[in-house]
Amino acid sequence: MRLTALDEPVTAVRFVDGPRAEALARVGVSTVEDLLRHYPNRWLDLRTSAPLGSLPLGVEATAVGTVHEVVVKRPRPRLTITEVALVDDSGVLIGVWFNQPYLAQRFRPGDRVAFAGTVQMEFGLRQMKTPFVERLGSSDDATWLGRILPVHPATEGLSSNWIRRLVSEALDQFGDLPDPLPSALRVRRGLVPLSAAIRAIHFPDDIEARDAARRRLAYDELLAIQLGMALRRHSIVEERRGHAHTIEGPHRAALQTALPFRFTHDQEVAVAEILADMAAPRPMNRMLLGDVGTGKTAVAAVALAAVADSGTQAAMMAPTEVLARQYARAVGELLDLAGVTWRLLTGSTPAAQRREILAGVASGEVSVLLGTHALLTESVTFKKLTLAIVDEQHRFGVTQRLGLRGKGEAVDLLVMTATPIPRSLALTLYGDLDTSYLRESPPGRGRDRVTTRLVHRSGRDEAYTSVRAAVAAGRQAYVICALVDESDAIEAKAAVREAERLRTRVFKDLRVGLLTGQMRAGEKAAAMEAFHNGKLDVLVATTVVEVGVDVPNATVMIIEDADRFGLAQLHQLRGRVGRGAHGGEVLLFADPKTDEGRSRMQAITSTADGFDLAEQDLRLRGEGQVLGERQHGLPELRLASIIRDADLVEAARADAHDIVAADPHLHDARNAPLMVAVRRSYGRDWEWVSSG
Repeated sequence: MRLTALDEPVTAVRFVDGPRAEALARVGVSTVEDLLRHYPNRWLDLRTSAPLGSLPLGVEATAVGTVHEVVVKRPRPRLTITEVALVDDSGVLIGVWFNQPYLAQRFRPGDRVAFAGTVQMEFGLRQMKTPFVERLGSSDDATWLGRILPVHPATEGLSSNWIRRLVSEALDQFGDLPDPLPSALRVRRGLVPLSAAIRAIHFPDDIEARDAARRRLAYDELLAIQLGMALRRHSIVEERRGHAHTIEGPHRAALQTALPFRFTHDQEVAVAEILADMAAPRPMNRMLLGDVGTGKTAVAAVALAAVADSGTQAAMMAPTEVLARQYARAVGELLDLAGVTWRLLTGSTPAAQRREILAGVASGEVSVLLGTHALLTESVTFKKLTLAIVDEQHRFGVTQRLGLRGKGEAVDLLVMTATPIPRSLALTLYGDLDTSYLRESPPGRGRDRVTTRLVHRSGRDEAYTSVRAAVAAGRQAYVICALVDESDAIEAKAAVREAERLRTRVFKDLRVGLLTGQMRAGEKAAAMEAFHNGKLDVLVATTVVEVGVDVPNATVMIIEDADRFGLAQLHQLRGRVGRGAHGGEVLLFADPKTDEGRSRMQAITSTADGFDLAEQDLRLRGEGQVLGERQHGLPELRLASIIRDADLVEAARADAHDIVAADPHLHDARNAPLMVAVRRSYGRDWEWVSSG
């Protein structure tokens, strides 16, 4: 078969006429390959379906029977219960659905159906609540008894039965696929051939064959991603001549002498990796992942000082003005002690001051420019920009990151995040970046110095007592009030109301301030400055304080509706307290109603390590939601699982790097099928890979 046959329209498959092609298009199938890769979303093992009267309890099972009766009950207002009774010679099984009375229309007495779900005993009868249903009404379907029945995602006008038939036809016509993987690689990784995998994923002879097929196809998905990332990294790092920085100069030495603490081992390793990249005559492309409070800003400051020693310029961009001003306070002080000229540029910088800053940057007088999105404007021109640092990089789009890097030639790029990311996810989302990790906290800032407790709403008085005790001891507190998943404006209104309630009813004798994202830049700066300088006792805020805010005297934080936050965000917020000489206390107001909500609260109160929490968050949320927020350019994963297939992620990354190291553009004829597969996987986003 010619490889291009995969790109033929789906109408090339027997029985796919115009109306069926339109129906297939609704589930994303327009070509032969799309149909071959329209994988089942489940498989019913009809080989092991037990008689209804002896179905095992408490485990997933498949039941086959004949519909005897369909009943819709209405035991009370706004509650309907639909019951479908299946029978066979051995007994009865009841399928139960709540508030879905329309399902009764799908069943008629005499229908032959399969239910899949967990069997329970209720009122002396075996039941399945909300079972998966597959109709076995035709003679074709009857042939599946005693076999494994694939269930493909269906759509209006095209049932799973029909899609199953069309996939079978596509396999008959086009199933002899050339395998893009070199045979030696396939053997080394223990992977089945592609044609066998495609057939077995749809129509497996047994569960072992299906699992082997899934593993092969999952590896292919991950390898395509990693090859694209490796090609992109090669074009950025290996094919461009960067600036070889001076990394042992006086500014850097002065800065490290000025640090009020010794670097942790992790910080020393990260600094060595970053400086080695900067000293090399090729562009750096690195990500610094640091847990809360592990000192990534100090690591970045060393890189900024090395730029000053090289006689060039650096830019460091933050997603919010609050965080940018925090740079000015923390990084700026270190740069001053190291004799490095720097300025801060934000959207609220006065016009006259802005003109002065821009002139200094253009002339090269300013070595380091700190700021927000304001750095991206056309009026900002550098004499010689050689390092771009983007903090909390996930809050910026690709265009914005590239826009900052584009203000110089072959600029070194360091992206940073204080949101820990599991290794398997980091390798998938950011495979084009080298990574450095910070897990250790500097002395005196260990995460175990902050306690986290869940407080029921009835315990508010106790929580407010903790705030008063902290203030009486000369310390300060945050109250985080945010309506998660609502607009910034609604969040701000909620915070305004809470600040007024606390100011007038709860903490009438304390100084209560307010900080929201909706406030004017000057108002935000004034509120943060007042809190930092100890002129406020309590700061009511939205999640605008989530990252980067450093007020060492703050030791207590109350978080409203904590069960509605993700683990990563709770961990970031928690990192705002206990940053000084005293430990911290975080009080979570929550009343979780779901198992997931209770699991999140259990995790955040029992685990202080951000990377451990990130792993738990990935398992709780599911990678579908995480990858739904993925960076531009990443192909869809249909079978691969970042959680389950962490070993395949590592293997695919290693293999991709080996392949690209030996053949940087995949020009070798033996790699031509791989290049076709990678380009097909990235599709319209191939330009992101090839542009570097």
